[in-house]
Amino acid sequence: MKLKRFLLRYYPPGIILEYEKAGELRTKSIDLLDLGPHSDVGALVEEIMLKEPLLTDKKADQLVGLVSKLKLKLSEERDKQFYLFKVLRAHILPLTNVAFNKSGSRLITGSYDRTCKVWDASTGEDLLTLEGHKNVVYAIAFNNPYGDKIATGSFDKTCKLWSSETGKCFHTFRGHLAEIVCLSFNPQSTQVATGSMDTTARLWDVLDGSEKCTLHVRELLVNYSFSFPPSSLPLSLH
Repeated sequence: MKLKRFLLRYYPPGIILEYEKAGELRTKSIDLLDLGPHSDVGALVEEIMLKEPLLTDKKADQLVGLVSKLKLKLSEERDKQFYLFKVLRAHILPLTNVAFNKSGSRLITGSYDRTCKVWDASTGEDLLTLEGHKNVVYAIAFNNPYGDKIATGSFDKTCKLWSSETGKCFHTFRGHLAEIVCLSFNPQSTQVATGSMDTTARLWDVLDGSEKCTLHVRELLVNYSFSFPPSSLPLSLH
């Protein structure tokens, strides 16, 4: 096993270890639920390194820096007050999902009314209505960090790719034999992965709309997330 990098998780506090084993990229979580403003970072790091074989002495200083950063974040005064900002009413049937773009300036909603709507997060203005699905729009996502495209997965067994600016439908991805219940873009926004109740996940090309591959699993894909590792390592399901 070879440690590749650390990932910081602010809530709940913890550190993710990304490592390679037998050519496959994997992750392992170290929960730091007891970390607080008065925690002894040095003692905590020593304890972590004794328990985790992936961590060598060379990584000690880096780990101290990460835990200290987490501690500082937890020590910040939480004086923000949250309140109801807007109530958005436009769908005629219940919502299924909500997703924001990276900047938080726009959000999208999916609904049982077979549409996906694009909203201005500041004003609450209904910017676009994406119509074309023949059944419930269940899974939705922006292609963050870019935010110029939207993917919608439906109980009509299709996934559609849209422009978030104009509402134009670029592609309709067909191939699943049952409802699509989860989807995700890769970080480069060149591929979309979809998961379905037909126990398959499919990978689609954003540019030409072609299907790249199909993954078969042994259980229903109800609430899975997709991981797109770097380089040529395969797509994985969690």
